[in-house]
Amino acid sequence: MSIERNFSIAFISSLALKEKQIQQNYRPIIAVHKWFARRPGTLFRGLILSEFGHQPVQDIYYLPHHFPGKTVADPFMGGGTPLLEANRVGCDVIGIDINPMSAWIVREEIEHLDLATYKFHTQTLLQELEQELLRYYLTKCLLCGNDVPTKYFLWVKVQNCQACGKEFNLFPGYLLAEDERHPLNVLVCSFCGELNEVVDLHDIESCKKCNSHLEVAGPAKRTRCPCPYCNHLNVYPIAAEGVPRHRMFALEYFCPHCKPTHKGRFFKKPDADDLARFQEASRHFETVGASFVPEEDILPGDETDRLHRWGYRRYRDLFNARQLLSLELSCRIISAIPNQRAKRALATNLSDLLRYQNMLCRYDTMALKSLDIFSIHGFPVGLVQCESNFLGIKNGKGLNVGSGGWSNIIDKYAKAKEYCFHPFEILHRNSRKIRIPIIGEWIGERVQGVVESEKRSVRLLCQDAAKAELPAGSLDAVFTDPPYFGNVQYGELMDFCYVWLRRLMGGESEEGLKKAITRDPKELTGNVKMERGLEYFTEGLSQVFSKMAQALKPGAPLVFTYHHNRLEAYYAVGVAILDAGLACTAALPCPAEMGGSIHIYGTSSSIVDTIFVCRAPGYGINQGIFETPEELVVLVSKELNQLRAGGLNPSQGDIRCIISGHLTRMAVHKLRESWDSKRSTGKKLKQLAGHISELSLVDRVIEMVMDYGKNSEDIILRKRII
Repeated sequence: MSIERNFSIAFISSLALKEKQIQQNYRPIIAVHKWFARRPGTLFRGLILSEFGHQPVQDIYYLPHHFPGKTVADPFMGGGTPLLEANRVGCDVIGIDINPMSAWIVREEIEHLDLATYKFHTQTLLQELEQELLRYYLTKCLLCGNDVPTKYFLWVKVQNCQACGKEFNLFPGYLLAEDERHPLNVLVCSFCGELNEVVDLHDIESCKKCNSHLEVAGPAKRTRCPCPYCNHLNVYPIAAEGVPRHRMFALEYFCPHCKPTHKGRFFKKPDADDLARFQEASRHFETVGASFVPEEDILPGDETDRLHRWGYRRYRDLFNARQLLSLELSCRIISAIPNQRAKRALATNLSDLLRYQNMLCRYDTMALKSLDIFSIHGFPVGLVQCESNFLGIKNGKGLNVGSGGWSNIIDKYAKAKEYCFHPFEILHRNSRKIRIPIIGEWIGERVQGVVESEKRSVRLLCQDAAKAELPAGSLDAVFTDPPYFGNVQYGELMDFCYVWLRRLMGGESEEGLKKAITRDPKELTGNVKMERGLEYFTEGLSQVFSKMAQALKPGAPLVFTYHHNRLEAYYAVGVAILDAGLACTAALPCPAEMGGSIHIYGTSSSIVDTIFVCRAPGYGINQGIFETPEELVVLVSKELNQLRAGGLNPSQGDIRCIISGHLTRMAVHKLRESWDSKRSTGKKLKQLAGHISELSLVDRVIEMVMDYGKNSEDIILRKRII
């Protein structure tokens, strides 16, 4: 009963909350490649140390640990966070995921890389690319006249009027930059396209060039846009017209000569040379040809159908000619690298680079930077797109300027692999952040890659976890972050990177890339097109949990994180635990998302996960038993106070998820002895739902919890559910 006794909600919540604000500062390893909804490394370190360390986690968190002989599995490894934390403290690890990109990424994270060899090849790559491409990413500074690097090219979609036939812009708005990180607001003139700096958006002057009235709001709204020439109301998108067309309307550039005396950013309307450079790059691509650019079709899907509605049919359609040229040349250089480990590393870099080098990226008008294609865990098709400098830009101090280029990706990857050799934790003392080296811990199959050193087993499987061959009694723990019955289509999204990676590395000839696409019918996500609903999700989760339970040693825990806005989604969790023959000994809250994340900001989504701790019956004590809603209110209120002590101000959505977790735990407790796992999934879900509904009305309990913070416990305990 180690986690149940040693875990501290307040202590780990404080660490997890801070980590999720700038996760790469706490866990640089995640920069190896994009993955979705990574849980905090601090959370899983806390869980592992609580289980194997046999002391209060706050007393041992910043100390080095070594647990040889322990085997930890993760049947939904995704980005690999639980495996990385277990491997780091000396455990043997088994990771399973049905998505081949997951297995590729986690192998890249854990496998040793000689950094000197890697850096040699990255320097060669950048030198060769600069010779071929640098001229396409230059522009003339408006102040000094020098040729300087462009940070971002901004493009707007254009369309021909369905009445008069003239081409017009689909501007949703004309605000290019807000006055947060630039001294003034920057507006695009709707008539001549000139960029104007404006002090007050509520008192706008006329365009400095053509004297036309400046606007903030654009004409394109809700798939409708009037023609500026004949006023015909056009509809968009029109899939039958094919891939959308774009017009370059602005640039942000960086001038190292003028920067010391210039306030703010450098913006300009593209001049004739800027337009000519793009045309030259397009002709260059036609001359070079496409050996590595994927020709694969974008298959139908919940997310990819959005691309089809815009006329995108092949993955190559999502890039402009300059991006295709730059990616093609990069692939040719990487493919010629004789060192296979360095080649895989740079291929991984290119795969990650893709999310910034496409024509679905958007420009953040407040932060003044590119938003990568996966910033909202989908395929957002905007009307204004941002093309980043492909090579990347360094300032005089060797630091990156802007985002989305090769130099950015290389630097992050190198820091990630350096972290494997020298992991650390961040200690917060007052307002200071102190980096604490954890000497003796490391990530990898061998320390520093030395053959004679201690070897740790790392077994990564790309398959359905329900079919994995795991001997009975072979696992000391399962730590995982399963799918949340959401509609984030990891397979559909990762195909965007996978088709490039697979072609670059030789397709079926490369281990781990034999599948043509990453999506799989067995993937545990809700999916409308594939008719995957709650019963499908429940059955899949149940099969995996049952497989893991059979492989656990007596009393060893199956620990997983979960949250969802809908109580029904927890029914699947309860059924899966019961089908696996496990008891749920604890349901612990911990923040696991960043409240400001683009995909959840402003929604009712919770940032708090429930950590379900499950063991075979007879091991551990089921904590926090309650029989009435009033007792549940007291339990949840205590946990909310612990979260507040960790720095979180729980929202109503957070409270809902915490309550749902406890209701699920108690349903498992009550139903376990009489549970019949052989009944139909529908009947099992109905039984669990019925038990939970008898115990509580969630909205009413939330009200009682809110009241509990305002009134005395005696008053609250006299309340009854109506």
